[in-house]
Amino acid sequence: MKKVIVISGHPDLSKSRVNSAMVSKFDHCGINVHSLPAALTPAGFDILAEQSLLDAHDRIVLLFPLYWYSCPAIMKQWIDEVFTPGYAYARGGDKLKDKEFMIVVTVGAPSTGYRAGGFNRYTLDELLRPLQQTIAYVKGIYLPAVAIYESVFIDDESIVTTARHVAEQVIEDQASADQLYENMLLQAEQAQIALLQ
Repeated sequence: MKKVIVISGHPDLSKSRVNSAMVSKFDHCGINVHSLPAALTPAGFDILAEQSLLDAHDRIVLLFPLYWYSCPAIMKQWIDEVFTPGYAYARGGDKLKDKEFMIVVTVGAPSTGYRAGGFNRYTLDELLRPLQQTIAYVKGIYLPAVAIYESVFIDDESIVTTARHVAEQVIEDQASADQLYENMLLQAEQAQIALLQ
């Protein structure tokens, strides 16, 4: 089983219903949760301590609410300070290579707002592209993002159900993009479906 750490990037969980419920569920399931607000000092993050946490885990889950179509400033600050040359990239910077990264993001608006022609104009995947590229740059493995839409409207019962489903996704094995493609080809072959030529 993979060692999973959730990097909680909500700046104030006391003002969050969904992120705080997910953090509680992760704790209950024995998933290591690391709170960025708790780790931040006036001098910034303890870079070596943060890097040691990442070194000890196989899957790094970035949990945050979508703020102005991106992650909160504290998450960006953490990436800027912790993903250093010689650690995450450049010569000798291979410590995050082949680690799995998953984004779990809460979004206030409905999913229909995040598409071409929707009121936010872009898909969530398009908006998360800078994080995806950061993970690619450090040679990590980007897993599909998990989005919780309409987080400001979700009722308490649905929050519990959602937190349980997200916790399951965070710890379960994920097929690689190559595996998913191979599975599709096998399924087509078994169903005797001719692919376009």
